[in-house]
Parts: sequence; C-alpha cells; structure tokens
Amino acid sequence: MERFNLEKELIKLKKTNSADTVMSSLVRSRLDDTYAALPERPTQRISRPTRTRLRRTTTATAAAVILGAAFFASGLVSPVMADSIKSIPLIGSIFSSIQGDIGLRNAGDLGLAATVNRNVSYEDVKLEVSETVFDGSRAAFLVHVTAPNLKNGKYDNGKKLVKLSNAIQNVFFTVNGKRQGDPGSILKGGGYMGAGEAHPDMLIFEEVLDTSGGGSVPDSFNAEVTIILEGIDHEFKLDVPFRKTTDNIINVHPNAVVTKNEFTFSVTDLQVTPLTTRVNYSIALNNVQSLEQEDEYKKLRRVGIAAFDDQGRKLPELHGDGAYEGNRLNYDRRYASTLGTTKYLILKPFVIKDDFTENVKEDQYIKGLETKIELPASK
Repeated sequence: MERFNLEKELIKLKKTNSADTVMSSLVRSRLDDTYAALPERPTQRISRPTRTRLRRTTTATAAAVILGAAFFASGLVSPVMADSIKSIPLIGSIFSSIQGDIGLRNAGDLGLAATVNRNVSYEDVKLEVSETVFDGSRAAFLVHVTAPNLKNGKYDNGKKLVKLSNAIQNVFFTVNGKRQGDPGSILKGGGYMGAGEAHPDMLIFEEVLDTSGGGSVPDSFNAEVTIILEGIDHEFKLDVPFRKTTDNIINVHPNAVVTKNEFTFSVTDLQVTPLTTRVNYSIALNNVQSLEQEDEYKKLRRVGIAAFDDQGRKLPELHGDGAYEGNRLNYDRRYASTLGTTKYLILKPFVIKDDFTENVKEDQYIKGLETKIELPASK
C-alpha cells in the first residue's frame, strides 16, 4: 500500500473536530494499535508520523493587527468584520503564519521561502502553487485550491462535507522518474496538512529526502506531484521546482554510545538546518542477540527521543521512520528546528505512554541514557 493510502486509512480511524488539526505523513496519525498490528520481523520498517497543529496566523498588516486588537479587546467585532479582517492579505511568506511547525515558520521568517507560480486546472477546479521551501533535507510547498464545491475549507465530495485536508484521495511525488521506494529514489516519504484557519482553502505538502548517502540529493530539482481529489475522476499533475535556499547546515557524526541496564542508545548522524533537525540513532536491547518475541519489538518501539537545545527548548517532533535489525531499532527521526543557533543538543530517551509527541513527564525518561551532542558553528 502506498504511504499516503495508509495514512488516509489511519485518519479514518481517528477523526477529529479540531479546526486546526492536520494530516501529514509525514502522517500525522500516531495510532499505537496500528503499530502493534505491524508484522514483527527484523526487516519490518516502521514509520511514526506525527500530527502537526496549525493555528490561525498572528501575522498580518499593521492595520489588521491594530484594528483587530481594538475590536476584539472591546468585544464589539461582528462576524462580518471578523471575516473582513481575516481576508486582509498577509504580507510576507505564508509559511510565517504556521504555528505547529516552527521549522517551516522559521523558513518564512528568515526569507528562505521561494515564490513560484505553477498551476493546473481541470474543468472548474484549479490548483495553484505559490511558495516552496527546501533545506536539503525537507521540501515543502503551498497549494491553493479553487473549486465550486469548496468554501471556507469545507469540501463537498459528493457524499458529505469534509475538511479540505481530508478530501485528498492520494498524492504521489516523482523525482527523475522515480517514486518513494524505487531503486535510486531520493524520496523517503511525504505528507500534507491544512494551512490553518487564515488560509482554509490552502494545503501544505512536504516530502522528506533520503540523505543517508544511497543517492545524492541535489541543490535543486523539479518534482512531479500528482494529486487526486475525492469525487473528481482526474489526476492533477503539478511540476514543482525546488531550490535549496540555505547553506546554514550543520552535519555531525558523533557515534555516541550509552549503555544502561537493558538498553543501548547510539547516535550515528545528526543534521541541523534552520528548518529541520534530523537525528539518526538506534536503540538496542542488550539481553538478546535478535528480536524474536512480540514484547521485545514493543519495548523498542515504545522508546521515544526528546531533543532539547542549549536553552532548554524542546524541539517539536515531526515524523520519522525506522527498521529493525538484529537486536535494535534503527531510526531516522525529524524535528522542527528552534529559531537561532544552539551550541549543543540534549537527546533524552523516554518511555512512550500516549504517543511520541506527548508532554513527557520526568518519570518517563530512561535514566542514564541522556546524551549531549556538541554542535560546531554552521558554515
């Protein structure tokens, strides 16, 4: 099953009424029962996407900010006035309005978003790409949807009204004729989410690139993105250009290893960009040579890694994927980078109780496995 199809099925299992809850892959459904149902084999790959929450933008023109503050503070704003304020165009990058993914917000604030103008139409439905972001590890772009059956983020699929982010039937990324999973592909997985209340008819799509060394990730490339909307018998194909807009990248190969009681925690590679912090690590069970029992697999996949910068700020977790090998789980986990520079990162393994994006309590951290990774200055 294609990654996006799987994620769509997961979303159906856990519906939400939250206006700013989004779906991504990258998805954004962390159902532990699904992980428990995965075949437990040493070659089994697992993916732990998270849900990223997007909130209404707090950035607008100076007039909108002042006017909005005055009226909302006084309690005199009417629904019509609220809609008018909401419709004032945003100055700067739309990525700057994202609250749930501070990495993408950083890209907007730092001027790392590239303006593009690509669109495709079928009958009276139009998809327009307005901005892209690419940091060498993660590529994202904005799509505005115009359709007669779409109003204020609600899409009529012919059977019922759904959020626009739930109206995507499937998405495929193709680069150099190859999709995720094809030999030599640089694609590792993607997802999509709503762009927040301020942009109800807009979606954010993203794709993670494989930087493990199996294939070289270029500084620029074009992706063919195929989007299928529910209720429309048509494939929308967009040609989306990406260009790396930052050289502010730190790569570290610490090969740090810490052993405590039944676990060994190893960090092999770490990459930090203004958008994304990427940690390649493994967690191993010391008392076995290979994983054979279901509880052994479960014990490893119930270990999360919390990352903190030198100011004690916890990096929001985005998504990740891993594979069992021998007595260990090897993992490539991605976080949204915090704003500014940090001299080091603290990685703290913990036992997952709810999901790996939960607010971790102190008693959940696995004592003795905390690891500090020093970071050099970026070039």
